[in-house]
Amino acid sequence: MYWCKIATTEKEFDQIAALNYATFVEEIPQHEPNATRRLVDKFHADNTYLVVYKEQQLIGMLALRDKRPFSLDSKIGDVEQYLPDEICDKLCEVRLLAIKTQFRNGRVFFRLAQALANYLFERRYTACVISGTTREEKLYKQMGFHQFAEAVGTNEALFLPMVLTRENSASLRQRLRRHALTFYPGPVYQQEPLSYTDLSHRSFAFQLLFQELQQRLLALAHTQYVTPFVGTGTLANEVMLAQLKSDFSESKGFIITNGEFGERLAKQAKQQEMLFDVLTFAWHEPFDLARIEERLAQGEYKWLLYVHGETSTGMCNGDQLAKIAARYDVVVCADCISSFGAFPFSLAPFYLATAVSGKAIGALSGLSFVFSNHQPQPSQAPLYINLAYYANWQIPFTLPAALLHSSLAALRYYPERYELLTQRMKMLEGWSCYKKYAYKTNAYPMIATFALPYELRRFGIDLKLNGIYLHDESSYLQARDLVQLSIIQPYFEEAFTLLTTIYTKYQLLD
Repeated sequence: MYWCKIATTEKEFDQIAALNYATFVEEIPQHEPNATRRLVDKFHADNTYLVVYKEQQLIGMLALRDKRPFSLDSKIGDVEQYLPDEICDKLCEVRLLAIKTQFRNGRVFFRLAQALANYLFERRYTACVISGTTREEKLYKQMGFHQFAEAVGTNEALFLPMVLTRENSASLRQRLRRHALTFYPGPVYQQEPLSYTDLSHRSFAFQLLFQELQQRLLALAHTQYVTPFVGTGTLANEVMLAQLKSDFSESKGFIITNGEFGERLAKQAKQQEMLFDVLTFAWHEPFDLARIEERLAQGEYKWLLYVHGETSTGMCNGDQLAKIAARYDVVVCADCISSFGAFPFSLAPFYLATAVSGKAIGALSGLSFVFSNHQPQPSQAPLYINLAYYANWQIPFTLPAALLHSSLAALRYYPERYELLTQRMKMLEGWSCYKKYAYKTNAYPMIATFALPYELRRFGIDLKLNGIYLHDESSYLQARDLVQLSIIQPYFEEAFTLLTTIYTKYQLLD
């Protein structure tokens, strides 16, 4: 198989120098021969090399550099004089495109093109320039490059000054995106086209969709009531908090956190000016139930709020708190956004609970749900987050039928989807990288969090070059040097096979 990475080792740099020599001394006579048969580029210290491997053999490369002057500057003067101002904000130069002769085929070039397009876009370059050899002009144009100045060089080695802009690379990135594989915990890739895009939310046909959606959600949740909202899980949590504030306006609550989304709940409650205390545990640290019960036994709380499945760590905090709180006449509310649909459990113990369409369920993102076993009481919350208002009017505001249909189609895969996610989790748990580096405390079949060692610090970046995307761009993950891998995407098995294959080859390079 062919795969790409950024060169980092002395062994790779030696192979690059050998390929440089074979290409730009022996094949294209730009430099004089030497006894070492190695050609180290004059900008080597500033270059970033994207290399392509066949199995463990380095067979191709290109170099990128954004320090001035560019090599092309010395040939034609500052490149900006030929280019529109709007694409000159952040420029880089691509040089030394070389592939071993026997591997010059479409698949190898595709891998390098994919790596280049992904790298340029991820680094937010507005354009890149290149001295393209005339013999490969067709390939450069297929990538989106176009000539912007007269050809330079000698008859034996003639080069075209060419530029690839972010705009011109869009079609290439779109083609490459069709081959991309993600491990995101949402949104979930949709394999079917949208349906019912023109169905009115006031029609009888819509009411039938709405009723079936409610019935399937309630059957999955084991509750009596569910209210859909157009929005993310954050909106559903705002609704839950607003209802709590109304129902227990004079009483203090208790929020327990051990991750990013528990902490976000506390921030939301503070924004709504609710009265509460917070008990904070370290990230990926299980709740200390004895400490929590000790606080509840003091008798000053009427409600408790926490995250059931903490997405930021891949930890399930379970439903034991509901059983403990019941002894002290404290109602429990739970953010089940990440865990609902990942494995079977009941929302019946919760006073209120939230979930969404675009996580474990696998539907299109855009719907959120609030569950309860009681009829919501009237509140003074704004109408759009007023749970009782929705209960009284059923469908008070526009609900896109396409979102309902997508959620309904996904829910029809239950209970079989539970087994699918369980099997995927077993696959993940059997991976050597998971065994070494993943948080394993109270894991649940939706997402896993990895604290990778220093020697794998660039693994996620290298995977992007190959069109594989871990969940690693959220600020709370980057601040802690964490990466995540979710198992909910429809092509997980294909993506996981490719990921583990590259990981094995990656390790063997050392």
